[in-house]
Amino acid sequence: MSEQAPARKGRTAAIGWALTIAFNIVAPIMTYNQLASAGYDEVTALLASAAWPVADIAVYLAWHRRVDEFAVISLVFMALTIAVTLAGPQSARLILVKDSLVTGIFGLACLASLAAPRPMMFYFGRKFATDGTTAAVAWWNGLWQYEGFRRVQRNLTIGWGLAYIAEAVLRVALSYVLSTSAMVTVNSVLSYAVTGVLIFWTITYARRSRPKTAAATAPEPATT
Repeated sequence: MSEQAPARKGRTAAIGWALTIAFNIVAPIMTYNQLASAGYDEVTALLASAAWPVADIAVYLAWHRRVDEFAVISLVFMALTIAVTLAGPQSARLILVKDSLVTGIFGLACLASLAAPRPMMFYFGRKFATDGTTAAVAWWNGLWQYEGFRRVQRNLTIGWGLAYIAEAVLRVALSYVLSTSAMVTVNSVLSYAVTGVLIFWTITYARRSRPKTAAATAPEPATT
């Protein structure tokens, strides 16, 4: 197994990122604002805006024609979000609180995945570090044999888990302080701001760890 990453198709990666941003940030905010302006109640607007991430998953599945672990995780958490949203009283404030709790559950799931054969961030990393081709996926999977790579993936999972638990606690507290319309914006901004910081930390940490991992995986010089 080669440690050299397969050439990534820049155009394919750019389209994937554009679709992710459109379906998970731009479309949900626009949907909520449009429905709220048209006179729909806040609960309906919130539920409708949550449909866009499902569309994102559907596009990915249609594009790659396969289901990977990342898509399964996304589907599970989307179903959990809908179930939690529909359970109990249907007030807009409680929906926002429940949405925050789902974020916290994601953080707990990250920490729980440390007990699994491979932690959750391994699968997230594979989605965004490769273009989804068979060669790229095989390359990423092959890196798991190295102790340094395994340590990085576990540390990233711990960081993401703790960060999302802390974010969930903050969002629940703010839900009882701010108005519903303000919280819709705060939810999107805070969620993606935290994610942005985590992505920056992930890239920085992985880059700093790369020389150590490369040194550990380098073949020993032949002896004569």
